[in-house]
Amino acid sequence: MKFGIMTGAIPDPAASIDGFTTLAREVEARGFASLWLANTQGHDAVTAMAMAGSETKVIEVGTAVTPIHPRHPTALAQQALTASAVARGRFTLGIGLSHKLVTEDTLGLSYAQPAKTMREYLEILMPLLAHRTAKFKGDLYRSKIAMMVDDAANPVPVVMAALGPMMLDLAGRHTDGTVLWMTGPATIADHVVPVIGAAARDAGRLAPRVIAGFPVVLTDDVDGARVRVDEILQIYGQLPSYRAMMDREGAANPSDIALIGDAAGLDAKIDRIAASGATEMISVLLETELGAKARTLDYLQGKI
Repeated sequence: MKFGIMTGAIPDPAASIDGFTTLAREVEARGFASLWLANTQGHDAVTAMAMAGSETKVIEVGTAVTPIHPRHPTALAQQALTASAVARGRFTLGIGLSHKLVTEDTLGLSYAQPAKTMREYLEILMPLLAHRTAKFKGDLYRSKIAMMVDDAANPVPVVMAALGPMMLDLAGRHTDGTVLWMTGPATIADHVVPVIGAAARDAGRLAPRVIAGFPVVLTDDVDGARVRVDEILQIYGQLPSYRAMMDREGAANPSDIALIGDAAGLDAKIDRIAASGATEMISVLLETELGAKARTLDYLQGKI
C-alpha cells in the first residue's frame, strides 16, 4: 500500500500557492508517493496541484476532489490536460458530485439525477483526457470537440469519489479508481473493493485504485484528540453520503473513522486498511494539539 498526504479538507485562510509548492517539495523529499488537494472554497485544486507538480520531480499530484457541476466537462478536460502538461505528466484528476447542500444551496445548481449526471459527464471527459474527440449528445450534456494539448499525459489519469453502489460501478467501468473519505476499513473490504472491482473486470479494465483518505493523529491524549477531531470534522458526519458510509462502518462520529493513537495503535489501524484492499492511503494531518501535525508526518514517513 502506497502512502500520500492530503490537504485542503479543512479550510485554511493562510493557505497559499507558495505553501502548496513547499509542502509538495517536502512530501516528495520525505518519500511519499503523492500529494492531494481538496477543492473547497480556497484555491482551485487543479491549478494549485499543477503548480505543485511543476516544482517537484517524481511525486504524483492530484485533486481529491474537483466537483463536476460548476464546470462543463470540456472545460474541466482542458484544464486537466493543461495541468498534466505543467506537472510533466504526474497530475491525476479526482472528480466527484460534491453534495446536494453545496450544489443547490450554495451554487444554485440542480443536483437532480446525480448518477446520470456523472455518467454523461464521463462520456465527454474521458475521451478528451485520452486525446480523442468527444462526440456525445445526452439529456444533460452534449459535445463535439477535441482538445489539442499534446504535451499532456495520454491519458490523464482520473479517479472518482464513489461511495454508493451506482457510483462505484461507474468508477470501476470508466475511471482508474476511487478516492474515499469517511470510509472505514470494514466498509472498504466488504463494499468498496468488491463493487468497484467487479465493475472494472466487467468492463475489461485493470484492477482499480482504491485511495483511502483518513484523518491521522499521533498522540498519547487519545480522548482529547477525539474531541478535537469531532469538532474539526463535524460537517463530514452530517453530509448524507459520508453519513451512510459511517453508519455502514458502525461509526457514530468522524473520530471513529479517524486514525488516532500512539505509534502501536496507528500501526494496527493502518494494517487493517492495507488488509482491506486499499491500494493507497492518503493522510489528512490535524493539529489537535501543538506539534501534532509535525510528529504525525514524521511517523507516517516511517511507514513508507
